[in-house]
Amino acid sequence: MDRQEISAIAHGDHPIAAPISDESVGVLLDRALRRSDERVLDLGCGAGTWLIRALADRPGLRAVGVDTDASAIARAEKAATAAGVADRVVFHAMDAKDFTAPNRFDLVLSVGAAHAFGGLLPTLDAAAGHLASDGGLLVGDGFWERPPGRATLDAGFEAEEYDDLATTVDRITDRGWVPIYGHVSTRQEWDDYEWSWTGTLSRWALEHPEHPDSDQALRAAAEHRTDWLHGYRGTFGFLTLCLRRAHDR
Repeated sequence: MDRQEISAIAHGDHPIAAPISDESVGVLLDRALRRSDERVLDLGCGAGTWLIRALADRPGLRAVGVDTDASAIARAEKAATAAGVADRVVFHAMDAKDFTAPNRFDLVLSVGAAHAFGGLLPTLDAAAGHLASDGGLLVGDGFWERPPGRATLDAGFEAEEYDDLATTVDRITDRGWVPIYGHVSTRQEWDDYEWSWTGTLSRWALEHPEHPDSDQALRAAAEHRTDWLHGYRGTFGFLTLCLRRAHDR
């Protein structure tokens, strides 16, 4: 069982692959989308949850989703059909860095996918290349709630991987972006996400003892839970921002 398969199972009860509640997703989309007829691109769309949510509430919206995980794209296409929005969204199984389109987009999303571009700032640059002149960006990435200690670093992080909240926002504004709205994931959102991730994967393993990967899944859930509880809980934060480019003011 590879990491993509583990992630697909673990996110079964929390389809937003980030520590963001359903209510917060709705608020962020409302702030980011200014019209009901916009063209939206999701770079690193996973199973298409953000796009399907946006399309379901806005019948004039058109969307494109890109993700390197072909199995996630297949799930996205199935979910779009079930939600009745398949005629307004196209999904591509490919590296988001290689995606090109003949037209620019009114909104680009990239939440929890900065690793695909090599970090937050390269993600901003990539998104800018797809935006219409007055377009907006909805981006989500990590930051340090407090300086990481040894336990956090032992959980697989590097100290220079992120900055504190103020420095993170400063780096974004220095790049020529203006925050229109922001959401810092709460402890409750983080706990719900992590308990869902580890619990859903554990439940799957316990309910499928005959599966050849059940023991591996149970170990992966336990290791993740240990890294979270003993490592980065209360240290690693998550910030989602609605941005516009400064020269659009």
